[in-house]
Amino acid sequence: MLHIKSLDEARNVFKALGSDIRIEIVKVLLNESGLSMNELAERLNITNGALTSHIKKLEETGIVMVSSDATGHGNQKVCSVHLDKILFELQDKPQNENIYTSDIKVGHFSDFSVYPTCGLASGNRLIGEVDDNRYFAHPDRYEADILWFTRGFVEYTIPNFVPHNQVIDEICISVELSSEAPGVNNVWPSDIYFYLNETLLGTWISPGDYGDVKGIFTPDWWFPNWNQYGLLKMIVVNHKGTFIDGLKISDVNIDQFGLTPKSLIKFKLEVPENAEHVGGLTIFGKGFGNYNQDIIVKMAYSPKELII
Repeated sequence: MLHIKSLDEARNVFKALGSDIRIEIVKVLLNESGLSMNELAERLNITNGALTSHIKKLEETGIVMVSSDATGHGNQKVCSVHLDKILFELQDKPQNENIYTSDIKVGHFSDFSVYPTCGLASGNRLIGEVDDNRYFAHPDRYEADILWFTRGFVEYTIPNFVPHNQVIDEICISVELSSEAPGVNNVWPSDIYFYLNETLLGTWISPGDYGDVKGIFTPDWWFPNWNQYGLLKMIVVNHKGTFIDGLKISDVNIDQFGLTPKSLIKFKLEVPENAEHVGGLTIFGKGFGNYNQDIIVKMAYSPKELII
């Protein structure tokens, strides 16, 4: 998912999609992902030269991905749609809106129980040894910008500095996730469970552990046959229920928690051993994947009603 937070950020995306031929390119690739440049040009009845300029504009915005395929005749360029969703925030929100925002580094979990394959890394090195879960308790894990495990959980304590005499109306958590396969596998489903203060919010099935191309922000030293990027997921808990990317996944709502500025708030991500798809979990932070962000938490709040 591409998350665009303002109209100014959306300008290039609007330009890329402001063409009938580029819209047609996306529609064709959605139906038949993995077409070579020659096949795509023939399908659209345009020249390769014309196609190249259109593909470049779509690639620059991350809508289309171009990769090399050496399995066919020669070294062909293969095109596919890279995004599953584009989320626009069109409202021009005032600067003084009642929202408390915090960025949580991937390694700043407060509790864990994980099983190999597993590991952690910062932007410039592995932390400890791969597949040794003892390093999830090592002090250097605070530097981690990516972590992965086959099953188990990590739990984060969300900083709560909402002003006094306020109530928390909504929690929005944005995080880049994928499955965890031995090596990589783009088709490797995994059931990921999300909890708030030990209450199950809902689940999401991660489609795979992506390694077909290098992540946009994944460092150059990173191993090419390891996790490269994930999908940006947005989990929202408000008065109406719990949502992922705008789709309701459960009736669990913010009122059930009675959160105040004094509340301890914990967010857990788990792949339980009894899940239907035990395909692991990778969490990407700043300096890895395609979104260059840590775990971003936003809490909307409003004044507490006085009881007279």
